[in-house]
Amino acid sequence: MKTSPHDIIGVAALLLAACSPGNEHNRVVGELASDRIELTAEMAEPIIDIAVAEGTTIEVGQILLRQNSDRAVTRLAETTASLSQAQARLDELIRGPRGEQVRAARANVDGAKNEFEFRSSDYSRIEEIHAKNLASVEALDRAKAALDAASANLDLRRAQLEELLAGTTVEELAQAESAVQQAEARHHSAQIDVDRHTIRAPANGVLDSRLFEVGERPAPGQVVMVMLGGDQPYARVYIPESLRVNISPGTPARIYVDGLDAPINGRVRWVASEAAFTPYFALTERDRGRLSFDAKVDIVEQRDRLPDGVPVEVEFLLSDGAK
Repeated sequence: MKTSPHDIIGVAALLLAACSPGNEHNRVVGELASDRIELTAEMAEPIIDIAVAEGTTIEVGQILLRQNSDRAVTRLAETTASLSQAQARLDELIRGPRGEQVRAARANVDGAKNEFEFRSSDYSRIEEIHAKNLASVEALDRAKAALDAASANLDLRRAQLEELLAGTTVEELAQAESAVQQAEARHHSAQIDVDRHTIRAPANGVLDSRLFEVGERPAPGQVVMVMLGGDQPYARVYIPESLRVNISPGTPARIYVDGLDAPINGRVRWVASEAAFTPYFALTERDRGRLSFDAKVDIVEQRDRLPDGVPVEVEFLLSDGAK
């Protein structure tokens, strides 16, 4: 069975706690570590620019990588035009008919009325001639059809004028407003697609590695970069069972880093609620001594960022009653 680095650290912590004499019984060992943040591609487009190199300190919101966004920009332009069209239609309905439109509609009604009067007079004349057997049935039918068409056209022109004079209905305004909202939603979605072609840092940290180069096309959801989050790494340690009851978030500590002469002030951020290396059998007094709890101790001093992976010792500053 393979042994992980964290298992080795946990075992070393237990041995150190068991062998440390006197005032060193509250010391544990570990290493500096950072939270790994995997940055994934959301679009299947080729990479056109990588803005930072590996090992660079980055700030939240900083641009790290760009993908080709020509398709998305084109869709955004299309949705922008659709939104403008829908908004113009809504503005038109809110404003109501223009005076020129009303005058044109009145002129159409007058023209249709004159046409109807002419066709009515023509039909009456042909009807009299037909009664004297001087006009054919076909001529009478044509005159009747022309009269009916003129009557229908007059009704249409009057209805159009009444519609303009009545203004916009509530139903028309509701439809136009819904069309604008739909166009806005599509425009917003297209803008999001454009933004997703640019990968930005979600937090402060260091760019640890990049998995693609310029010109390559990652699949959606594929990891393209890995960054180490935070302004400083934290000390990842394992607390033995005998010391666990005295350790809680906020407990002060000193962190001894290999390569530094003076210790660094620290504070416990988190302690696991479940133990590691838990035996499968009943926890006797002897078995309990084999338990350890994963913990994270933050560096609270302002200083240059320390590298990940460096071995450390952490001394918990406990009260006299807890030692």
